[in-house]
Amino acid sequence: MSKNLENYIFTSESVSEGHPDKVCDQISDLVVDLYMKADRNSRVACETLATTNRVILSGEVKIIENSDKVSNEIIDENIRKKIKEIGYEQEGFHWEKIKIENYLHEQSQDISQGVDAEKFIGAGDQGIMFGFACSETDSLMPAPIFYSHKILMALSSYRKKNDSFFGPDSKSQVSMKYEGNKPKEITSIVLSTQHLPEIDNSKIRDKVLEIIEGSVPSDIMPKSKEILINPTGRFVIGGPDGDTGLTGRKIIVDTYGGSAPHGGGAFSGKDYTKVDRSAAYIARYLAKNVVASGLSKKCLIQLSYAIGVAKPISIYLETDHDSDVNSKKIIQIINSHVDLSPNGIKTYLNLDKPIYEPTSTYGHFGRNFIPETGCFSWEKTDLAEIIANEY
Repeated sequence: MSKNLENYIFTSESVSEGHPDKVCDQISDLVVDLYMKADRNSRVACETLATTNRVILSGEVKIIENSDKVSNEIIDENIRKKIKEIGYEQEGFHWEKIKIENYLHEQSQDISQGVDAEKFIGAGDQGIMFGFACSETDSLMPAPIFYSHKILMALSSYRKKNDSFFGPDSKSQVSMKYEGNKPKEITSIVLSTQHLPEIDNSKIRDKVLEIIEGSVPSDIMPKSKEILINPTGRFVIGGPDGDTGLTGRKIIVDTYGGSAPHGGGAFSGKDYTKVDRSAAYIARYLAKNVVASGLSKKCLIQLSYAIGVAKPISIYLETDHDSDVNSKKIIQIINSHVDLSPNGIKTYLNLDKPIYEPTSTYGHFGRNFIPETGCFSWEKTDLAEIIANEY
C-alpha cells in the first residue's frame, strides 16, 4: 500500500496439495468438516503432523450431538481416503501403510466458557486478522500469488487426468515486475515438482513449460532462461517422506503471498469461532467488496478481537493512497450492514457447514464461490453496490 511508485520486483510462492504441510492442512480441515457434518455447533482445533508413513492428530474438540458419527475409525478411514486422493502410494508414504495416531481430546472448559459465555458467542481467542484485495487480477488478488496458484493447479489437473510421471509434491514461485505499482511482466518462474526416478529432466522441462505457457498470458511470460524447473536436478522423494509436514506452516501461501500483512494465525483445523479463520474470511470479504465497489484499487482491513468478547476491539481500513477515500465512512457503512461478532460472521457467511477441506489447498482467497456447498462465500461481491451507493 506504499506511495513509492518506483519499479520493483515482488515474488510469491504456492505449493501443491501433495506438499507435506498441505497434506496436514487438508487432514485438519477434513476433521473440521467431519465434526461440522455431525454437529453444526462443534468446536474443533485440530493439528496434524505427517512424516514417513505416519500421521499424528492432536487438539481439542467439543461435540454436542451425533458423536458416534465422528469415531476414530471414521476419521481414520477418511484420512486414508484423502491421502489416496492426493496421490500418495509411495513406499515411504502410502495411504494403506500409514499408521494414524489420534490424540484429539475434549476442549478445555476454560476456553469453552469464554467462547460460549456471551449470547452471540465470544471470540475463541484474542488476535489480529487482515483482509486484502486489489485490482491486479479479476479475482482481486495480487498477481504473483494468483499466477503461482494457477500454475500448480494446472500441473495438478494434468497429473490427475493423465498417466503422468509427476508426483503429488510441487512448489511454484513467481516474480513479478511492477511499474508505477502496477504488475507489468513476470521476470522469473521457479517450479519444482516430484517425478518418477526414470524420467529424463528434459522431458520434465518440456511438459512443465507446456503447462506454464497454458497458465500465463504470453505477453507477461518471462524468457525461457528465466524459467527454472527442478533446479536441483532431481525430486523423486517428496511429501511427508521427504520432509515432515505440519498444519499451519503455509499461512502466506494461504493468503496473499506476502503482498499484505498477516496476523500470524493459521486457518486450517479451526472451526468458525476461531477468529483466526472467520475474521480473516470476513476481512477479505469486506476488502474485496470495497475494491469491487470502485472506490479504491486496493483495500487493507485489520480486525482485532479478545477471547470471550463478541465484537472486534478495533477496525482499521486503508485504501489506495490515490483514491482519496474516507476510511471512517466506509467503516460506518460496513458496521451498519455486517455484524462482525463470531456469530454474526458465521451467520453472514454461512460458516457452520462442512465447507473447509476445499479451502486448504491453493489459497483460501481468490477462489470462486460454490453455491452448491456454500464454500468460499467470502469471495462474493454482493456488498459492493451497497458500499458504492451509501458512500
